[in-house]
Amino acid sequence: MITDNQLYSLAIFLGSASMLLIVLYHFLEVNSEDHVAAEKPKVAAGKVKA
Repeated sequence: MITDNQLYSLAIFLGSASMLLIVLYHFLEVNSEDHVAAEKPKVAAGKVKA
């Protein structure tokens, strides 16, 4: 059987590992090249499309 102390250590380890993976995921997502600023719609020779 697993003791309370082993369960506590396992929970701390898995919680810490999951938080580190979440932070790593967000860091990689923010710095990825897929996010390009939206371009403004082009206006042809002063005409405005309605």
